[in-house]
Amino acid sequence: MISGGALAGIALVSFGMALTPGPNLIYLVSRSVVQGRRAGLVSLAGVGVGFAVYLVAATAGIATVFALVPEVYLTLKLAGACYLLWLAWQMVRPGGESVFAPKELAPDRPRKLFLMGLVTCLLNPKIAILYISLLPQFVSPEQGQVALQSLLLGLTQITVCLLCDGAFVLMAGSVAAFLARRPTWQRVHRYAMGTLLAGFALRLAADRSKAVLAAP
Repeated sequence: MISGGALAGIALVSFGMALTPGPNLIYLVSRSVVQGRRAGLVSLAGVGVGFAVYLVAATAGIATVFALVPEVYLTLKLAGACYLLWLAWQMVRPGGESVFAPKELAPDRPRKLFLMGLVTCLLNPKIAILYISLLPQFVSPEQGQVALQSLLLGLTQITVCLLCDGAFVLMAGSVAAFLARRPTWQRVHRYAMGTLLAGFALRLAADRSKAVLAAP
């Protein structure tokens, strides 16, 4: 039905993307530093639901729409690249701060934390590209049950990303305290994250691959 290689492949891709700074990670870490681990975990629950929304859409064959209307797919990628470049500029601009730097933010209620996690995930261009372009490439139509294959691959991606993001949530406070005592390290971290975001944005903008049909 589905090969172990396909599951390992999507797990590896998901792990690499989870470690790359993006909207989800920035929001989760920021909220965890400001309001504590519990708030970070509530936000993470919203992110998880956002993953599930993408999974349902992918299983229903939404990638086919982008494959048949490539202009929409290209617009999505360019918009995502611009968004990532904006995030990169926020990190490296004069007066910018590390994602782990404590901020004076009013505590949010659990409902808002959850909804913000959900919205951040749904608007995350990395996740959109993962489900629209990458995940279908691990599906083998000749093995049948394409929807079930997509579901299993998506659940693997969700598991890997939630575990990685959960680890960042739990460690955010300790990392923030470490960087607060070391301004130089905080500056290095800020520029490193900004550079990674910019690099991902440029790769995304330069990519000319097309959305892949998940079914014959």
